[in-house]
Amino acid sequence: MTADSTNGPAGRRRVAAVVYNPIKVDLPAIKAVVAEEESAAGWGTTLWFETSEEDPGQGATEAALAEGAEMIIVAGGDGTVRAVAEAVHEHGVTLALLPSGTGNLLARNLKLTLDDLEHSIHSAFTGDDRAIDLGMIEIRRADSSVDRHAYLVMAGLGLDAQMLANTDEELKAKVGWLAYVKAIAIALKDDNQLRIRYKLDGGRSKSMRAHTVIVGNCGTLQANVLLMPDAAVDDGKLDIVLLRPEGFVNWVQVFTKIVWENGVLSRTRLGRKLRTDEVKALNYLKGSRFTLTVEKPELIELDGDEFGEAVAFRTWVEAGGLTVKVPAESSED
Repeated sequence: MTADSTNGPAGRRRVAAVVYNPIKVDLPAIKAVVAEEESAAGWGTTLWFETSEEDPGQGATEAALAEGAEMIIVAGGDGTVRAVAEAVHEHGVTLALLPSGTGNLLARNLKLTLDDLEHSIHSAFTGDDRAIDLGMIEIRRADSSVDRHAYLVMAGLGLDAQMLANTDEELKAKVGWLAYVKAIAIALKDDNQLRIRYKLDGGRSKSMRAHTVIVGNCGTLQANVLLMPDAAVDDGKLDIVLLRPEGFVNWVQVFTKIVWENGVLSRTRLGRKLRTDEVKALNYLKGSRFTLTVEKPELIELDGDEFGEAVAFRTWVEAGGLTVKVPAESSED
């Protein structure tokens, strides 16, 4: 271990902070492993900050930064990770993931180890830095107010957001991602379609009807479902899915494309050659900036959390906008 890896400004020992969701984690277990790893790595005593319903992570992270934390270890679900990333991305501070909760979608897309506390904390203190993209979005409300947020996985409008709104939280706590199956069934009974107008990068404005619009920074969902086969977390691009099935046959086409072609064929070189052409019910776009307006207010979600109703949004990618810790190459099998 070099001096530069353990010493911060003025030669003092570097200090990490853990921002944690108390509902999602076993705090005593985390503290025990962190104490061992910080000592072995030559870091100072780790700081601890708890999230709350009122503060999902931004305030806790800002408090940690104010106290000199040079790495934020985030222990919580996708919503906590998103909130912490939103607060750190302009400060040049590294983010380390301690996956907790139902989805852990960023961790899955980074192929990080799940459910292994010791490995995750060890990687935080000894791993390599990796720059990944960050999605930014400005959401316009019905009262013309605009708020800005970051997201790491996906932003969704329509069926995607309705599914989250319909998810039974108690069932989710008991059976995990399977709770979404019930929510999907409820959402599919609603034949509401979005009337949208969108613009990608410098292209012309287009109009269409769709059930769902999903803008992704990475492509894998729960149960290892690959929604966006060409998405990469560090390609400097956003991947957009326009889902617009009409009737049972179109839904079969959609599920065939997502589950079979994306989930199975796209994972091998030979399989990718066997993929069929794009179907009308499922359109893919790729670009750096995407603007969308809807005819009436619609539910919107970011990284699995509801964010109210939107009448329009503008989203773009900040290439390499966030640095995350990954296992050191020398420690990988």
